[in-house]
Amino acid sequence: MRVLCAAAVIALLAGPAYAQQKPVPQYGDVPADKTRSEIEQDRTAERAYKRSLGNIPNQTSTDPWGNARSVDAPKAVAKPSAAKPRTKTGATAN
Repeated sequence: MRVLCAAAVIALLAGPAYAQQKPVPQYGDVPADKTRSEIEQDRTAERAYKRSLGNIPNQTSTDPWGNARSVDAPKAVAKPSAAKPRTKTGATAN
């Protein structure tokens, strides 16, 4: 009895959800012709879209680390001279 009631509840809940689905066009179906008002709406929407693209300013390349870098070229780092070998100092013996 519980199984029958559960199946009935599921069927009642699935009905409205199934009804909300859009009909899927079948293979070979010819799309419906648009009315004059729909064609005009599409044209005005396309014109508005193209006008809005013209309002976008040209973007320049951005450098997010530009403030972190210095304006001058980096200076060469002085290398220690290799003429004199370094020796240990101190009295520690191994």
